Amino acid sequence: MNLAQLNTATQTKNTQAEITPSVAIDLLKDGNARFVENKQVGRNLLQQVDDTSKGQFPFATVLSCIDSRVSSELIFDQGIGDIFSVRVAGNFVNEDILGSMEFACKLAGTKVIVVLGHTSCGAVKGACDDAKLGNLTAMLAKITPAVNGVEQPTDAAQRNSSNIEFVNEVAKKNVHLNIARILDESPVLAEMVNEGAIEIIGGMYNIHTGKVEFYA
Repeated sequence: MNLAQLNTATQTKNTQAEITPSVAIDLLKDGNARFVENKQVGRNLLQQVDDTSKGQFPFATVLSCIDSRVSSELIFDQGIGDIFSVRVAGNFVNEDILGSMEFACKLAGTKVIVVLGHTSCGAVKGACDDAKLGNLTAMLAKITPAVNGVEQPTDAAQRNSSNIEFVNEVAKKNVHLNIARILDESPVLAEMVNEGAIEIIGGMYNIHTGKVEFYA
């Protein structure tokens, strides 16, 4: 089955088995290109509901922010049964998310994990401002390493949410740090990467253009 056919088919055990990590990445890149060009594939979603009612065989796992503008299925132009979508404000990993990813890849067969940040991220802005509010305080602390990891600017007055360039650099750093955390904290996923069974990549969604910039 070629890439065009994989783009429109409901994933089955056989089609999932045909998809390599590099093909999975190509499917996501092609889907985002269609989204940006407003040329989404026509799908019968209700038919896909029926097709997947007895089983699911997604090819990708995407960790993204809860931001209402960043729906993985939409921005990658994918259908029902194509993506495991993991969402949390600030797209960071923890024990529960790592366990979900291990299930998605080791047991359910996805071929790529994408850690997807986005520009003008509210959670990142909160971390940059050291915001305090109930349980949000502890959540934002998980993004603080990314704030500290961006060295420029050094002027404290520029290291806050009013400097959108700084915010976006922190969001990018957060993606890379969480990829490193996946590899450090999940021997299961690290082994799959070493074996070539999966790839883990990063990306940044631009809320102004709809385009995803991928990081190797």
